Amino acid sequence: MPLSSDIAAARLSVLDRIATAAREASRDPADVTLVAVSKQQPDERIEAMLAAGQRVFGENRVQEAALRWSHRRHGLELRLIGPLQTNKVREAMALFDVIETVDRERLARSIAAEVARGARAPRLFVQVNIGEEPQKAGVSPAAADALINLCRNLDLTVEGLMCIPPDDAPPEPYFNALSAIAGRNGVPRLSMGMSGDYEAAVRCGATSVRVGSALFGARAPR
Repeated sequence: MPLSSDIAAARLSVLDRIATAAREASRDPADVTLVAVSKQQPDERIEAMLAAGQRVFGENRVQEAALRWSHRRHGLELRLIGPLQTNKVREAMALFDVIETVDRERLARSIAAEVARGARAPRLFVQVNIGEEPQKAGVSPAAADALINLCRNLDLTVEGLMCIPPDDAPPEPYFNALSAIAGRNGVPRLSMGMSGDYEAAVRCGATSVRVGSALFGARAPR
């Protein structure tokens, strides 16, 4: 099967699974956004995904994303789904429509300072380390309310919450825990679920899922 057909078929399969999971939860499938995780993907796979109709992409690194997307930017939504260093804030805000990894006060204040200088304000998600794993980024669940309130006090709108649950446990309790934090803070969107658990995430209320290998296939070693 040609690469373009293979990619298109994979995308349709993921969208069908999202729709099925949404209907199982009495949700409208249109309320769930598929974010194609394009980090480290070669150009031919990116072009095939664009040809298949995908318009929302997630990237982990600011510089890598700038190289990949600066000449393809029109008509797309780009989301930063990897950690953001404060010295990359200005560059990230110029490139991304959504930053999903606001996880500490210093970063929130850096974003607010750029907005105050007239920078374009991206949509923001607070990343919660929902499993409290030391190797993962994100604010602790106990501190999430305070970080959301800080952002609001800085005149930053928190559109959503993002999490990556532990690999070695059923994801549903963690997805439900993130949903509870969102609910008590009046945060409307939830970015949760990846290639191995996006259907469970949709059933638990995800409004966007970040899918890489199920769309593009496994990445070759760098």
